Amino acid sequence: MPHSKAAPGPARHGKVWLLGAGPGAADLITVRGAHLLAQADVVLHDALVTDEMLALCPQAVKISVGKRSGQRSTAQAEINRQLVECAGQYQQVVRLKGGDPMLFGRADEELRALEAAGIEVEIVPGITAALAAAASAKLPLTRRGVARSVAFFTSSTAPGHPEETTLPDCDTLVQYMGGKEAIATARNLLARGEAPGLPVVVVENCSRANERIMHLDLSELERGLEACQGPVLVMIGAALAPRG
Repeated sequence: MPHSKAAPGPARHGKVWLLGAGPGAADLITVRGAHLLAQADVVLHDALVTDEMLALCPQAVKISVGKRSGQRSTAQAEINRQLVECAGQYQQVVRLKGGDPMLFGRADEELRALEAAGIEVEIVPGITAALAAAASAKLPLTRRGVARSVAFFTSSTAPGHPEETTLPDCDTLVQYMGGKEAIATARNLLARGEAPGLPVVVVENCSRANERIMHLDLSELERGLEACQGPVLVMIGAALAPRG
């Protein structure tokens, strides 16, 4: 009597971690993050992840899936496809994202793709650039009696959508990827009645060896930040006034 073949079981997938690399410096990644990198089979990393950070995972296959404003980059749909494909080939897949995955990190699209494919996902937070920039400048984003609300925002939107020009109404504003939008941001704030002397702190290449911190006011920000080449964070508000 012939034996019947058992039906094939479901395809086994590896697990994916969406891991926050932090603001840039390798020693600002979390202990959990460094531990996961040391165990990863493959790491799909952003363009801003440094060589020092990648040195934490010498055993892993490394795939660059960087996205940089104004430069040729990997489309998000292709990143999603590669994540699903890697989960079919490797047991421990790390998607290494600058800052924190859940803040301007396109985590929603990647989570949707992975969940639709039935792949297990875990999220490991990282230090977001705003907190690292405030620490580097030694100026708080909140200050008792001066500022009790903070907004993180960006003018960048999804492809096919116009850039967002409405600014949040908070005591302290932190604009991610704010270099090219500096003039427009300053003019929008001045037009709504903010004082030209409102303090502004610009941090370029936050936490890295080539970090640069600039102390301006709103009228100076209106002249633009053309001299900045690296990733730029713009912090605006009375809480950022120098102590004295």
